[in-house]
Amino acid sequence: MSQATQTRTLDEYLKLPYTIELVRDQDDDGNEGFVAEVEELPGCISQGATPEEAIRNAFDAMHGWISVALEDGRDVPEPRTGKDYSGRFLLRIPQSLHAELAREAEREGVSLNQYAASALAGAVGWRREEE
Repeated sequence: MSQATQTRTLDEYLKLPYTIELVRDQDDDGNEGFVAEVEELPGCISQGATPEEAIRNAFDAMHGWISVALEDGRDVPEPRTGKDYSGRFLLRIPQSLHAELAREAEREGVSLNQYAASALAGAVGWRREEE
């Protein structure tokens, strides 16, 4: 996409709900802080002594990243949204793993689907927000 065909301004991009991953970090000298990375903008990373500072710095980094992309006429990725995911996916696994998962689900008294979803959620540390 050329600069002339960009459909959004810098301010419009900055208002979009980009995904920022925040991770506690420690350097080789034992200094602790936080790293914030904008997942949709490759290389858009910042740091801070506190989570708030790292996030604030991430917005500064986004400003710079998007500004340069617009000036250079490069595409600016849109934020990812949950609308892209149906909640269904096909997974091929070995028969022996399928059998073991089915046995564990039966022991727990839940469906194989519910057991697998719970195991996957635990593996990535995902929790449904309380309503």
